[in-house]
Amino acid sequence: MPRPFPLKGCRGPRLRSTAAVFSTLSAVAATSLVTGPSVAEPFSAVPCALQRTSAHHSEGLDTWNAAYPRPARALNAVMVFLSFPDSAPRTKPAQLAADHFPATSRFFERASYGRFTLHPHPLKHWIRMPRPSTAYAIQRDWSARSRATYLRDALAVADPQVDFSRYDVVYFVADPDAPGVDSDATKVVNLDTPLRADGTDLRRIVTVFEKHPPDRLVLAHETGHVFDLPDLYHRPDDGKGDWDTYVGDWDLMGSQFGLAPDLFGWHKWKMGWLDPRQVVCVRESGVTRLTLEPLGAGPPSPVTGAAGPPALGLGQGVKLAVVRTGPDSVLAFEARAPLGNDTTTCRAGILVYRVKSTTQSGTGPIQVLDAHPHTEACWENSVYPPLADAPIALGETFTVPNENIRIQVKSRTATGAWTVKITAGSPT
Repeated sequence: MPRPFPLKGCRGPRLRSTAAVFSTLSAVAATSLVTGPSVAEPFSAVPCALQRTSAHHSEGLDTWNAAYPRPARALNAVMVFLSFPDSAPRTKPAQLAADHFPATSRFFERASYGRFTLHPHPLKHWIRMPRPSTAYAIQRDWSARSRATYLRDALAVADPQVDFSRYDVVYFVADPDAPGVDSDATKVVNLDTPLRADGTDLRRIVTVFEKHPPDRLVLAHETGHVFDLPDLYHRPDDGKGDWDTYVGDWDLMGSQFGLAPDLFGWHKWKMGWLDPRQVVCVRESGVTRLTLEPLGAGPPSPVTGAAGPPALGLGQGVKLAVVRTGPDSVLAFEARAPLGNDTTTCRAGILVYRVKSTTQSGTGPIQVLDAHPHTEACWENSVYPPLADAPIALGETFTVPNENIRIQVKSRTATGAWTVKITAGSPT
């Protein structure tokens, strides 16, 4: 499973001594990464929109962090394929590109309802690194010195052949069969001080070390970090135990292996993929009745041409309901069904989750609330069966623990949406 790890203090892509490069780089925990400019374009001023904070990949969405490309338009991504002198590649670049595209582009096309397209531009040849693969000590928790050497060498050999000013996203793809390549090391390297190439700032680079064929949707997960989305999994201190206790199968940023990996409605709102009328701020006291359309219902995709079932229309209904529970927290409600990116979902219904804007990436900024805490489902293929049956089903009522908030799923409409009643008191 991919884990991001930031890198600080890089300057320029040209060749310098390893010692000189290392002197400007230091490994920092993901939670302490500088978040970039605080002045950004506002896209929501509604009362249930949490403010963006200094937390790494903050779930606040009142403004967009200008240090990240916003996927509200077509973006271009270059794939650079790196070989090593200690191994002759057994896989062609075109095969490795096909491992990830068009699957990655299709995921985002569906998730964004056709509002965002990621155009891949894979090179057709290998570019040889100057050192053996074993010289870089590639592994999940990579040392600052080794990462610095790898990035310095990769950018130096690629720069003469790639015009980086043409691209919004950069993937450095290593030969998966080289002896020093660890498939568990795929991650986004975040740069506190951006590298410069072709007059362009490179603030983050996706380093890909996946085996062939790779883990499902791994590049979509990593690309989500490029768009300022946090890790939603829980990494145990000893590396053992369950990683998926926070959100289970319910978002790509929790697990790319999830049965329902579509991005949460909160993330779609953050990306700019939901219209204001598709988000309802629930009154913090009183009764709110509304109809929630399945998150995966959307218009035909420009890439795939695939649409949801005709009965679901064009997916323009309300997708997300939010109630404020504190200065930095909300509860979110959305309908999940086997549509779009969620075709293999375990249980359909209304999913409830808590969002906190001050919680760092990887420490639970979003947590799914289990409407059926004493049961589990789909144990044979769910990443975390206790949360696989988390949604509230038709006819059920769920009272949010530690909050004076209750939701009832009253009925289904002819178009497949859910009608719900949310009763809220004063937040505790």
